[in-house]
Amino acid sequence: MYLTDKCQQRCTHCATGSSPEGTHGTMTTADWKRVLDQAAELWVRRVQFIGGEPMLHPGLAELVGHALGHALEVEVFSNLVWVPEALWPILSQPGVSLATSYYSDRPEQHAGITGVDTLPRIRATIARATGLGIPLRAGVIDLGVGQRFEQATRNLVDLGVPSIGHDRVRALGRAAPCTTGGSNAAELCGRCGDGQATIAPDGQVRPCLFVTWATAGNVRERGLGEVVAAMPGVRAELIAQGMPTTLAGNCQPDGNCYPYNDR
Repeated sequence: MYLTDKCQQRCTHCATGSSPEGTHGTMTTADWKRVLDQAAELWVRRVQFIGGEPMLHPGLAELVGHALGHALEVEVFSNLVWVPEALWPILSQPGVSLATSYYSDRPEQHAGITGVDTLPRIRATIARATGLGIPLRAGVIDLGVGQRFEQATRNLVDLGVPSIGHDRVRALGRAAPCTTGGSNAAELCGRCGDGQATIAPDGQVRPCLFVTWATAGNVRERGLGEVVAAMPGVRAELIAQGMPTTLAGNCQPDGNCYPYNDR
């Protein structure tokens, strides 16, 4: 669930184009709860709250609790710049985990990528999360020559992060060449729309967070089950546009595409 386009950072490679000027869209907290109800009826077992920056959404705590009430596994994918104090007990509950992206061990290089000097705060949040025993995974994104990619990985190890993945920047969103308009199916991992979907802040259901140019329908107009029934057709369109049909370009070593270069 892609809750919001609002984010404290303005990353040069953001796939969703999120920024401090972003909004929470037209989906209300009640809308999101209704979709969670429908997801549970469809035997969905895992939900990820992402953005933008989900910690900035005023309904996040309520939505995490609602998802847990349906026995859904919950992951909050955050930049970890800021966690409201009241959210820590909620994030510490069984069944909840955190995920984040990471770029460098040097604050100045990190700021050059994210547009904001936030690395010290992110490190403090990681230390608190690991100290509380909250499951946390991090992905180091390689944006190219000169980035302290390996040092960033070692920094995460030193911070006690137990699960560290790696990915290259995807030429989508802000990272896309201007000639593509942000749509480039060849840059996708191949898992889009295959047992997973992303719901945007306006209710549009898409096969992946990275896919901003195709939709299966809108949950503000139709039920989730009816919308996702159209997903195979959307996936076929992406394949026709050049999306890989194997997972050779996958962004996760465990075979599941949980995107990292979104912030």
